[in-house]
Amino acid sequence: MTQIVKVKTGSKLEEVASYSRVVAVDNWIYVSNTAGRHPETKEMPEGAIAQTEQIFSNIETALKAVDSSLSDVVCSRVFIQNPEDTNEVMAFIGTKFRGVDPTTTVTCPPLGSSIYKVEIEVTAFRGASQADIKYINLAD
Repeated sequence: MTQIVKVKTGSKLEEVASYSRVVAVDNWIYVSNTAGRHPETKEMPEGAIAQTEQIFSNIETALKAVDSSLSDVVCSRVFIQNPEDTNEVMAFIGTKFRGVDPTTTVTCPPLGSSIYKVEIEVTAFRGASQADIKYINLAD
């Protein structure tokens, strides 16, 4: 039988909007769009890179709660408020996903508040980091 695990962080928005930070369906793990707010202090860093660093900390904590990690991520969606921040943010994300190489969508829509510089959503497959991986380079 399928097992579904839903993880809440205690965020006020999770309660108001009735959503989970993580939903794990068997080995598939879906992490909600995540901002850079520190979960304990509730502080939001000002810069795009500082927010992105906190986002990854938040996502890593969420994945760990369901026995997973960034190395299991197979898909990411990156939302950047200011297009001028894109190169710097994506270079930082590249350091976090080096060797993981998930599919990635990057867009620059208005976010839920002007204080948010970046938000990231990921999908992981528990155990993907241990799988036999075959790379195909279409440029070769």
